[in-house]
Amino acid sequence: MSIRSHIAPIRFGLGLRLGESPPEAPEAWLAAQIREPGASPPGLTAKEAVIAQLSHLVLRDEAAGIAQTRAPQYRAALEGNGIVLPDSTPLPGLIRRETTAWAARRLTSPQPFRDRLVDFWSNHFTTARRGAAMAILPAALEHDAIRPHVTGRFADMLVAVTRHPAMLIYLNNNISVGPNSRAARGGRFGLNENLAREVLELHTLSPAGGYTQGDVQELAKILTGWRVATDRPPFDFQWQPAAHEPGPKFLLGRRFEEGEGSQEAALRFLAAQPATWRFLAVKLARHFVADAPPPEAVRALEKVLRETDGDLGAVALALVALPQAWEPPLSKFRAPQDFVLAACRALGVMEQRADLVVNGLFAMNQPLWMAPQPNGWPDIAEAWATPEAMMRRVDWAYTVAGRAGVTDLPGAAAAALGPLARAETVSAMRGAGSLRDAATLLIGSPEFMHR
Repeated sequence: MSIRSHIAPIRFGLGLRLGESPPEAPEAWLAAQIREPGASPPGLTAKEAVIAQLSHLVLRDEAAGIAQTRAPQYRAALEGNGIVLPDSTPLPGLIRRETTAWAARRLTSPQPFRDRLVDFWSNHFTTARRGAAMAILPAALEHDAIRPHVTGRFADMLVAVTRHPAMLIYLNNNISVGPNSRAARGGRFGLNENLAREVLELHTLSPAGGYTQGDVQELAKILTGWRVATDRPPFDFQWQPAAHEPGPKFLLGRRFEEGEGSQEAALRFLAAQPATWRFLAVKLARHFVADAPPPEAVRALEKVLRETDGDLGAVALALVALPQAWEPPLSKFRAPQDFVLAACRALGVMEQRADLVVNGLFAMNQPLWMAPQPNGWPDIAEAWATPEAMMRRVDWAYTVAGRAGVTDLPGAAAAALGPLARAETVSAMRGAGSLRDAATLLIGSPEFMHR
């Protein structure tokens, strides 16, 4: 078995599970996960999330006796459409259900490369659990807009994500009103540029793309009318022409006429820009190859994106073909999410204990769906390899080694690192005073910190 058989699940996947054998044909194993999507896991939809959040707001305000809120309007809308409000807020239970489902999927995933790609694109299109209005919507964004397009066209994913209630609420497009629209009501409501700015800066062109503040404003005007119906059916995305800015707009010199359809046309235009291809290629190479991506790797990925019109499946296969993605092994520092998942898989944590993953992410300051800014979690070692963070890893390693109840240390070592383990680590494990201490040395080793 070649060394690539051990590199593949570590670099491209989530690490081997206890008892799982390395793939005999690693390139074919990875390619099959791209070409054969398999069954998508069940997940929360945007409509379900919006209804749960409305129910929470109604019950919270009524219990507190807060006057002059929209609780009566929300209750009437829900009950008028046959939705029975629960006796208590459903949000805490839904948050637990969706976070543990996310962790359980990754503990047992039959397609870890595909799941890593889902997480990469979810971070690229960051939304966060910020307040009751966003408490569970990031889970729906992954289910509705990221996973279905993870090996499709980037433009399709961009459109699906941008019009999703999670993104519309997170970046305030839900309150954006064209200054000259019917909904502006003489200037009482105005234009919000947050979504337009992040689409240009973080999702497509990047600052290197040469857009201007004028382009931000024009895209913001184009995106007006994309709203979320929070007080009426469909309790999901809704086109509201009354909020749309009338008249033509000019984005990067191109004219877009007013009306429904201009939003998708503008997003597809941005998705096909050369600056977008390069930005995506850099981010993919940084995640899978190195913090400072080799220029030749970036050029190769950029070329595939350009020639396939943004085929994300094709670029994923191109990643596997990059020699720089394989050598040297264990050169990419694991972010906390990578570290926790790989450790729990190697130690044999079962899906019934998915809470160990969720709690581990909190312990190491990368809680699920809670990135502090729209640019998502950083993807370089400098952000995670601080002295305090390393101490947190060692402390957590000891905790999880005890809670996982390790009994098969050779199996855990084979899953975690196999022949990539250093002689010093193997020697230290042999001299450990207990299985727990040995498992701590394994997942706390310098080489396990990398993928």
